[in-house]
Amino acid sequence: MIMQNYNWKKLQNGSDIRGVALEGVPGEQVNLTPEIATILGQAFVTWLGQKVNKPATELTIAIGRDSRLSGPSLMQAVMAGITSTGSQVYNFEMASTPAMFMSTITPGFDCNGAIMLTASHLPFNRNGLKFFTANGGLQKKDITDILALAESNEFEQSAVSGRITDRDFISVYGNQFVTKIREAVNHPDNFDRPLTGLKIVVDAGNGAGGFYVDKVLKPLGADTTGSQFLEPDGTFPNHVPNPEDKAAMESICQAVMENKADFGIIFDTDVDRSAAVDFTGKELNRNRLIALISAIVLQEHPGSTIVTDSITSDGLTQFIEQDLKGVHHRFKRGYKNVIDESILLNRNGQESWLAIETSGHGALKENYFLDDGAYLVSKLLIELAKSKLAGKSLPDLIASLKEPEESAEFRIKINADDFKSVGESAIEKLKDFASTQADWQSVPKNYEGVRISCASPEEDGWFLLRLSLHDPVMPLNIESNVQGGVDRIKTRLLAFFQTVEFLDISTLDK
Repeated sequence: MIMQNYNWKKLQNGSDIRGVALEGVPGEQVNLTPEIATILGQAFVTWLGQKVNKPATELTIAIGRDSRLSGPSLMQAVMAGITSTGSQVYNFEMASTPAMFMSTITPGFDCNGAIMLTASHLPFNRNGLKFFTANGGLQKKDITDILALAESNEFEQSAVSGRITDRDFISVYGNQFVTKIREAVNHPDNFDRPLTGLKIVVDAGNGAGGFYVDKVLKPLGADTTGSQFLEPDGTFPNHVPNPEDKAAMESICQAVMENKADFGIIFDTDVDRSAAVDFTGKELNRNRLIALISAIVLQEHPGSTIVTDSITSDGLTQFIEQDLKGVHHRFKRGYKNVIDESILLNRNGQESWLAIETSGHGALKENYFLDDGAYLVSKLLIELAKSKLAGKSLPDLIASLKEPEESAEFRIKINADDFKSVGESAIEKLKDFASTQADWQSVPKNYEGVRISCASPEEDGWFLLRLSLHDPVMPLNIESNVQGGVDRIKTRLLAFFQTVEFLDISTLDK
C-alpha cells in the first residue's frame, strides 16, 4: 500500500529517526505506527544491501530496544519488515544503543547492520530508530536516503521469510567491560575482582542501563547496595532518565550520600550518555565530567586534542591547556558534530583521543569513536580503582579545575516562519553591538553563533548565543566568575534584544 500524503521527512531528526508512537500528549499526533515501522525495516534492508553489495537474503540485522512502552510492538513490526525481504534477524530484546553498534564488530555476531529502538530521554510517548553498520552510526544523508526508500515503498518480498533468532548479546557486551576493567586495573592481590571494597550506586532511571549492575559491577566485586530504578519501566515513574535533568542528578547524589557510596553512576534511557557522582555527593557531569575524562585521556595520550561542544567554560579550557598540557578544541553543539570533528582532526594529522559534549555524550578514539555511556564510566571506574590502590581519590584529578560562580541558559523563542534567517540576522547584529562595547570582546576560533568574553570585574565571564539545531529557538548561555555577574550580563543583553524583531525575550525577565 502506498501511504497517501504521509510526511516521511518529518521523522528525520538529524542522524536518527524519531516520532510520536503513543497517544496521550495533547497536540501530538501519532506518526510512528507499527505499519510505518515495518516499511522502515524494509527500507533499511534495501539501503544496507546496496551499501554492502549483498542480496537481502544474505544479510543479518540485530535489533534491540530500550524500556519504552511502544518498544515491543514497534520492534515486532520492524522485524516483520526485515524478515519479509528474506534477511535474518537477531532479536536482542532490551539493549543499549552502543551495544547495537558493538554487535556489528563482535566475533560470533558480526551483524551486517543493527537497529536500536529508542528516543533517548524524550517523553514516554515518543520513540525512534538509530541505525548502525560496522562503520558506526549512520549520517544525516543516510537517514534521508532511507526515508526516500520508505516513501517509494517498492520492496521485493522474499518467497521465504528470514528467520528471527533470540540472542543474548547484553551479557557478551557486559563481559567486554569486565575484561577491560580487570586488565586495566591489574590489581596485584585481586585480579578478577578489582572493585572489591568499593561501594558503587547505579541509577538507570528505569531505562535500559540496569544490566551494568549484574553484568559488570557484581562480577568485578563491587558492592552495589542502594542502586535504584534498575527495572525497565517505560512510564519513567521516578525521574526523567537524563543526566542533564536536575531532579535526576539530585536523585543519584542523594543515593550516594545515603548509602555512603564511593561512587555514583547515572545513565540516560539508552545508555549512550552517562554522568557520575563522587564520594562527597558532588556531581561529575558537564564541565566537571569533561575535565575528569580529559585528565585520564591526557595521562595516556599527552598533548592530545580534546574536542567539546561550544558551551564549555573558560575554566575548562584553562584546565585542559595549562594544567593538563592538552589542546582544547571547542566546536559546535550536537554529539555527531563533536565526534565527526575529532575524527577529521585525526585524519588531518592532529591527534585527538576524546570527543565529548556537555550533555554526557562522550566518544573515545580507542573505542571506535562510539558515544557509549557505559564505556565512559568504565574508564572512570578503572581510575577509581587505581586511585584507591595509590591511596588517592578520583576528584584529586580535577582539584585545580576553576568553576564558574554562576551559569544559566535561556531559550529565546523565534516567532517567525523563516526562523533560521531571523536567528542568523540576530547573531550578526549582536556581533556588531558587542564590538561597540569597550569591555566585551569577540572570542576567536568560535564555530557556532557568537561567543563574547565579558572582561569587566562586575561581569567577569562570557556568553554564547546560537541557533538551535532543529527548533525555532536561540539558546543563550551565560557564565560568570562573580556573584550577580550573570544578571549584569543579561541586563545589558536585554537592552540589545529589545531592538530585534520576532524574538520572545520573556525568558530573560525571569
